[in-house]
Order: sequence, then structure tokens, then C-alpha cells
Amino acid sequence: MDDTQDWTAAPGAAERARSVLAAAWSCAVTADGVREEYVGAHTVTEDGAVRLAVPDDSGLFGAVLCAPRQEPSALLEFADVAPVPVRHRIRARLFLSGWFAPSEGTLLFRPTRVVLRRSAGAVVVDLDEFTAARPDPLAGAESRLLTHLADAHPDAVERLTRLVRPDSLHAATRVAPLAVDRHGLTLRIERTRAHGDVRLPFHTPADDVTQLTERLHALLAQAAAGCPRALQRQRADGDG
Repeated sequence: MDDTQDWTAAPGAAERARSVLAAAWSCAVTADGVREEYVGAHTVTEDGAVRLAVPDDSGLFGAVLCAPRQEPSALLEFADVAPVPVRHRIRARLFLSGWFAPSEGTLLFRPTRVVLRRSAGAVVVDLDEFTAARPDPLAGAESRLLTHLADAHPDAVERLTRLVRPDSLHAATRVAPLAVDRHGLTLRIERTRAHGDVRLPFHTPADDVTQLTERLHALLAQAAAGCPRALQRQRADGDG
């Protein structure tokens, strides 16, 4: 079977960073020695700037107003947490270094350095690529989609393991859907003392939920036909 691909089989670092930013519900902010946690308080502009609504009595707001040129350096941290309960649920962390400035009753943060940290290591994302990138089209629906797959269709997850090489399933105690994007589905394979991730790439990208459903049905059809595809096995912390 020909597995030649002419598209990116996984999101690039800039797209992944923008997807983490788009889907995150909370963030931790450190500025001028002040660290605060905010939940549901930020939005993201088209070019990747972060608009943060904070109360007037916030220590962060005071730090911005009192700083020279009203532009203190700051660090924003976002965690990408798997929606399905698995071992080591934090899939990635995104760190944005940059500057805050008051803007229309909110604080507008423009990053000057972007670092994406995953189990394979950290990568500095090119700022121009980050600004130009767009989140994965499934990022906003991923949590709902994976939770539904795990809770309502465990039989489908079991069938998808037929596409996984036997050595990757050795001593597996549980398999769960870990992530999905327009390029493929990632399964978490848990063992007694370790875990690993296996990616099932789609034949073509899925740009919306309808197309994703079609791609998943195609994978299930391959599994039923006993026709495994070339997989991308990803090492994870604790994987032996």
C-alpha cells in the first residue's frame, strides 16, 4: 500500500503554538515580580496578540500602569491539557515572552519570543511564522470530539488499534485517544510503568468536523480490512 504523502502529516510548531493558544481557557501571567492566574479572561487577536481583561485592583494592572513607558516585560504560560483522562495529561506548554500595554480598558500583550515545550523537547517558534500561522481548524472542537470518541465509542478506539504495529502494543494496559488535528489522530498507549503515543495520519487533511468524521470512518475501514498504515510512533516521558 502506497503511503506517500504530499502534505504535512502533523502540525508545524507555529500552527501547534497557535492551536494551544486558541484552545486554552486559562493562563498564568508573570510581570514585574507579580504572578497571577486568569481563567476565561483572555482572547487572541488574528496576529497572535493576547488581550487580557483584568480587574482594576489586579496587581498586574498596577504593574502595567506604574512601569516605565507603561510596557513591562512579562511571561505568559498556557498549558495544553488532554481532554481524556490519561497518564501525564499535559501535552504541551506554551510560553510567550513580551510586553503588556493598556488598550481599551484591557491589557494587550504582544509576544517577542515564543517557546513551545512538548515531551520531545522545547522549540523556539519563529515570531513571523507564529504571527502568520492560524490555529488548527479542529482546535476548538477537539475536547468535545475526543471525549465523545472515548466515552461513546470505545469499540471504535479498540478497532483502531488494529492499525498499530504489535510491538507498539506490547504490554499495553489501556489505549485512549490523546489528540486530533486536521492531519491525524494520536492514541496514547499506556503500560504499567510507561506510555507511548502512536499517530494515525489521515490520507488528506480534515478542515472541519464533517471531514474529520469521514477521515475517521476511513481509518476504521482500513482497520476492518486489516490494512495497517505506516505510523509515526512518538516517544513520551516514561516510555521505555
